[in-house]
Amino acid sequence: MSGLKKSTIAAGALCAMIAAPLAAEKADQLLFLNGRDAAYAEGQLEARGFRHESSHDSYSRGYMYSYWWHGQNNNCIRVEAYGNEVASVADARPRDCGHSGSSGGDAAAAIGALAGAAILGALLSHKSHHHDDSKHHENVEDEAHFERGYKDGLYNAPYHNADRSNAYSRGYQSGVDERLANLRHHSGQGGYAPASKAPKPGSNERAYFDDGCRAGKSDARASMSMYHGRHSGAYDSRFEPYFKSGYEECWARFR
Repeated sequence: MSGLKKSTIAAGALCAMIAAPLAAEKADQLLFLNGRDAAYAEGQLEARGFRHESSHDSYSRGYMYSYWWHGQNNNCIRVEAYGNEVASVADARPRDCGHSGSSGGDAAAAIGALAGAAILGALLSHKSHHHDDSKHHENVEDEAHFERGYKDGLYNAPYHNADRSNAYSRGYQSGVDERLANLRHHSGQGGYAPASKAPKPGSNERAYFDDGCRAGKSDARASMSMYHGRHSGAYDSRFEPYFKSGYEECWARFR
């Protein structure tokens, strides 16, 4: 093999090595992650030089959004997952990853000229995924209403839509979703007593749990021993664990 050919092949291999990580900078080069396990996607992004910046989930919609930053190229992407499976990968603004950048600079300057730098900061403080269409409002006033509603909902402030703005309503619901998602781990109970193991209201599991609770409460007040089996005719064997859990929780509470 000639030296020139060897040099050409070596140069081509070097270019391929250099181009490989760069080709994965934009979301359209990461579409192979769609439908894959979230853990697999995480490993692939880290291997390509991305760093995880933040994650947020939506309580009502069930989606998890994570933001990844490529420091070498000042690039931010958003990964949307549902049920631990990647649903989509999209480009995001640097500020969504907590960084400043040139992306959207002209638009930011235009808004800043209209609304002022202080208002601009408030308008862009929430991430774009909080909108149903993952986009900020083009209208500055609507974006301000959305931001105010979002903060009110996020911090559990009373709904206060004096302008009767649809943008405020959407923002408030988005804030409530974010707050509930962030508190998903909390039972809603306070104090030192163990949290209730009650399933989600409206489910068959919850119905049997509540039936067990009533039976446990009745037995406890009658000074009977804690034994859910005496009520075996009151539940389907498939749901016995939920009946038993409700029975024992309420028996202990009313003993």
